[in-house]
Amino acid sequence: MRLEAITWERLADRLADRLLDLRPADGSSWPRVALDGAPAARPGDLAALVAEALRPRGRAARVVATSGFLRPASLRYEYGHQDVDSYHDGWFDTGALWREVFGPLYPGGDGRVLPDLWNPVTDRATRSPAVTLPPGSPLLLHGPFLLKEGFPFDLTVHLALSPGALRRRTPEEEHWTLPAYERYDRETGPAAVADVLVRADDPRHPAWNG
Repeated sequence: MRLEAITWERLADRLADRLLDLRPADGSSWPRVALDGAPAARPGDLAALVAEALRPRGRAARVVATSGFLRPASLRYEYGHQDVDSYHDGWFDTGALWREVFGPLYPGGDGRVLPDLWNPVTDRATRSPAVTLPPGSPLLLHGPFLLKEGFPFDLTVHLALSPGALRRRTPEEEHWTLPAYERYDRETGPAAVADVLVRADDPRHPAWNG
Protein backbone atom coordinates (compact mmCIF):
# COMPACT_ATOMS: atom_id res chain seq x y z
CA MET A 1 0.00 0.00 0.00
CA ARG A 2 1.34 3.42 -0.97
CA LEU A 3 1.55 5.91 1.90
CA GLU A 4 2.32 9.61 1.71
CA ALA A 5 3.94 11.80 4.33
CA ILE A 6 1.71 14.30 6.12
CA THR A 7 1.70 16.35 9.31
CA TRP A 8 -0.70 15.58 12.14
CA GLU A 9 -2.38 18.97 11.72
CA ARG A 10 -2.86 18.48 7.98
CA LEU A 11 -4.14 14.96 8.58
CA ALA A 12 -6.70 16.30 11.05
CA ASP A 13 -7.80 18.90 8.49
CA ARG A 14 -8.23 16.25 5.81
CA LEU A 15 -10.27 14.04 8.12
CA ALA A 16 -12.39 17.00 9.24
CA ASP A 17 -13.14 17.87 5.61
CA ARG A 18 -14.15 14.27 4.99
CA LEU A 19 -16.50 14.32 7.96
CA LEU A 20 -18.35 17.37 6.66
CA ASP A 21 -19.74 15.28 3.81
CA LEU A 22 -20.06 11.96 5.64
CA ARG A 23 -23.62 10.65 5.76
CA PRO A 24 -24.19 7.53 7.89
CA ALA A 25 -25.50 4.67 5.78
CA ASP A 26 -28.14 3.74 8.37
CA GLY A 27 -29.69 7.21 8.37
CA SER A 28 -28.27 8.26 11.74
CA SER A 29 -27.88 11.98 12.36
CA TRP A 30 -24.45 11.47 13.94
CA PRO A 31 -21.37 10.17 12.10
CA ARG A 32 -19.50 7.63 14.23
CA VAL A 33 -15.74 7.58 13.80
CA ALA A 34 -13.14 5.14 15.13
CA LEU A 35 -9.60 6.28 15.86
CA ASP A 36 -8.16 2.87 16.53
CA GLY A 37 -4.71 2.24 17.90
CA ALA A 38 -2.59 1.15 20.82
CA PRO A 39 -2.01 3.79 23.50
CA ALA A 40 1.57 4.11 22.22
CA ALA A 41 0.17 5.38 18.89
CA ARG A 42 -1.73 8.14 20.77
CA PRO A 43 -5.05 7.93 18.91
CA GLY A 44 -6.55 10.33 21.46
CA ASP A 45 -4.20 13.09 20.29
CA LEU A 46 -5.46 12.71 16.73
CA ALA A 47 -9.07 12.65 17.93
CA ALA A 48 -8.50 15.95 19.74
CA LEU A 49 -6.91 17.49 16.63
CA VAL A 50 -9.86 16.42 14.47
CA ALA A 51 -12.32 17.89 16.96
CA GLU A 52 -10.34 21.13 16.97
CA ALA A 53 -10.26 21.19 13.15
CA LEU A 54 -14.05 20.73 12.99
CA ARG A 55 -14.75 23.73 15.23
CA PRO A 56 -14.00 26.49 12.69
CA ARG A 57 -15.93 24.44 10.13
CA GLY A 58 -19.04 24.91 12.23
CA ARG A 59 -19.21 21.39 13.65
CA ALA A 60 -19.00 20.26 17.23
CA ALA A 61 -17.63 16.80 18.01
CA ARG A 62 -17.60 14.56 21.05
CA VAL A 63 -14.33 12.79 21.81
CA VAL A 64 -14.81 9.62 23.86
CA ALA A 65 -12.01 7.35 25.10
CA THR A 66 -12.52 3.63 25.64
CA SER A 67 -10.30 4.02 28.71
CA GLY A 68 -13.34 5.61 30.35
CA PHE A 69 -15.26 2.38 29.81
CA LEU A 70 -12.99 -0.12 31.51
CA ARG A 71 -14.62 -2.93 33.43
CA PRO A 72 -14.14 -3.08 37.22
CA ALA A 73 -10.77 -4.34 38.42
CA SER A 74 -12.33 -7.51 39.82
CA LEU A 75 -13.32 -8.47 36.27
CA ARG A 76 -10.23 -7.15 34.47
CA TYR A 77 -7.90 -9.05 36.78
CA GLU A 78 -10.00 -12.17 37.22
CA TYR A 79 -7.27 -14.26 35.56
CA GLY A 80 -4.32 -12.20 36.84
CA HIS A 81 -2.95 -8.73 36.34
CA GLN A 82 -1.10 -9.61 33.14
CA ASP A 83 -3.43 -11.98 31.31
CA VAL A 84 -3.07 -11.19 27.61
CA ASP A 85 -6.36 -12.72 26.50
CA SER A 86 -8.27 -10.83 29.17
CA TYR A 87 -6.69 -7.58 27.99
CA HIS A 88 -7.63 -8.32 24.39
CA ASP A 89 -11.15 -9.59 25.07
CA GLY A 90 -12.37 -8.42 28.44
CA TRP A 91 -10.88 -5.19 29.77
CA PHE A 92 -13.27 -2.83 28.00
CA ASP A 93 -16.98 -2.72 28.76
CA THR A 94 -18.24 -3.14 25.23
CA GLY A 95 -21.79 -3.63 26.47
CA ALA A 96 -21.72 -0.19 28.08
CA LEU A 97 -20.27 1.32 24.90
CA TRP A 98 -23.11 -0.17 22.88
CA ARG A 99 -25.70 1.02 25.38
CA GLU A 100 -24.38 4.42 26.46
CA VAL A 101 -22.45 5.63 23.41
CA PHE A 102 -23.78 3.97 20.27
CA GLY A 103 -27.39 3.37 21.30
CA PRO A 104 -28.31 7.07 21.57
CA LEU A 105 -26.82 7.70 18.12
CA TYR A 106 -28.94 5.24 16.17
CA PRO A 107 -31.64 6.66 13.90
CA GLY A 108 -34.34 8.09 16.13
CA GLY A 109 -31.98 8.34 19.12
CA ASP A 110 -31.77 11.39 21.35
CA GLY A 111 -28.01 11.94 20.91
CA ARG A 112 -27.35 11.86 24.68
CA VAL A 113 -23.97 10.14 24.99
CA LEU A 114 -22.26 9.17 28.22
CA PRO A 115 -18.67 10.49 27.98
CA ASP A 116 -17.27 7.95 30.46
CA LEU A 117 -18.47 5.37 32.94
CA TRP A 118 -15.61 4.02 35.05
CA ASN A 119 -12.55 5.58 36.70
CA PRO A 120 -9.73 3.00 36.66
CA VAL A 121 -7.79 4.85 39.37
CA THR A 122 -10.56 4.84 41.97
CA ASP A 123 -12.23 1.74 40.46
CA ARG A 124 -15.57 3.46 40.82
CA ALA A 125 -18.26 4.81 38.53
CA THR A 126 -17.51 8.33 37.32
CA ARG A 127 -21.15 9.49 37.50
CA SER A 128 -20.54 11.85 34.60
CA PRO A 129 -23.72 13.32 33.10
CA ALA A 130 -24.72 12.49 29.56
CA VAL A 131 -23.84 15.03 26.89
CA THR A 132 -26.14 15.79 23.97
CA LEU A 133 -24.59 15.83 20.49
CA PRO A 134 -26.31 18.19 18.06
CA PRO A 135 -27.40 16.49 14.81
CA GLY A 136 -24.48 16.32 12.41
CA SER A 137 -21.91 16.29 15.20
CA PRO A 138 -19.57 13.29 14.94
CA LEU A 139 -18.61 10.90 17.69
CA LEU A 140 -14.82 10.41 17.79
CA LEU A 141 -14.17 7.20 19.72
CA HIS A 142 -10.53 6.36 20.33
CA GLY A 143 -8.75 3.40 21.86
CA PRO A 144 -7.34 -0.05 21.06
CA PHE A 145 -9.10 -3.06 19.50
CA LEU A 146 -12.03 -1.00 18.19
CA LEU A 147 -12.38 -2.77 14.86
CA LYS A 148 -13.06 -6.25 16.25
CA GLU A 149 -16.33 -5.46 18.03
CA GLY A 150 -18.68 -4.80 15.11
CA PHE A 151 -19.41 -1.26 16.27
CA PRO A 152 -21.43 0.74 13.70
CA PHE A 153 -18.68 3.09 12.58
CA ASP A 154 -19.14 5.26 9.51
CA LEU A 155 -15.42 5.97 9.19
CA THR A 156 -12.53 3.97 10.63
CA VAL A 157 -8.98 5.23 11.10
CA HIS A 158 -6.23 2.88 12.26
CA LEU A 159 -2.96 4.23 13.67
CA ALA A 160 -0.43 1.50 12.98
CA LEU A 161 2.93 0.89 14.62
CA SER A 162 5.54 -1.62 13.57
CA PRO A 163 6.36 -4.22 16.23
CA GLY A 164 9.64 -2.46 16.97
CA ALA A 165 8.04 0.97 17.29
CA LEU A 166 5.24 -0.43 19.43
CA ARG A 167 7.78 -1.98 21.81
CA ARG A 168 9.91 1.17 21.98
CA ARG A 169 6.97 3.46 22.66
CA THR A 170 5.18 1.22 25.17
CA PRO A 171 6.31 1.63 28.80
CA GLU A 172 8.31 -1.38 29.94
CA GLU A 173 5.80 -2.23 32.66
CA GLU A 174 3.17 -2.61 29.91
CA HIS A 175 5.22 -4.84 27.60
CA TRP A 176 3.10 -7.77 28.71
CA THR A 177 0.27 -6.29 26.56
CA LEU A 178 2.27 -6.53 23.32
CA PRO A 179 1.08 -10.07 22.41
CA ALA A 180 -2.50 -8.77 22.53
CA TYR A 181 -1.72 -6.31 19.74
CA GLU A 182 -0.03 -9.07 17.76
CA ARG A 183 -3.20 -11.13 18.13
CA TYR A 184 -5.34 -8.16 17.06
CA ASP A 185 -3.22 -7.65 13.94
CA ARG A 186 -3.38 -11.35 13.14
CA GLU A 187 -7.08 -11.94 13.76
CA THR A 188 -8.67 -8.60 12.84
CA GLY A 189 -6.15 -7.11 10.41
CA PRO A 190 -6.96 -3.47 11.24
CA ALA A 191 -4.46 -2.06 8.74
CA ALA A 192 -6.33 -3.81 5.94
CA VAL A 193 -9.92 -3.24 7.04
CA ALA A 194 -9.72 0.40 8.18
CA ASP A 195 -10.93 3.11 5.80
CA VAL A 196 -7.87 5.23 6.62
CA LEU A 197 -4.46 3.88 7.57
CA VAL A 198 -1.96 6.08 9.38
CA ARG A 199 1.59 4.83 9.90
CA ALA A 200 2.82 6.41 13.13
CA ASP A 201 6.21 4.77 13.69
CA ASP A 202 7.89 8.20 13.81
CA PRO A 203 5.63 10.42 15.93
CA ARG A 204 7.02 13.52 14.18
CA HIS A 205 6.44 12.27 10.63
CA PRO A 206 3.23 10.25 10.10
CA ALA A 207 2.22 8.86 6.74
CA TRP A 208 -1.21 7.84 5.49
CA ASN A 209 -2.97 6.22 2.58
CA GLY A 210 -4.94 9.33 1.63
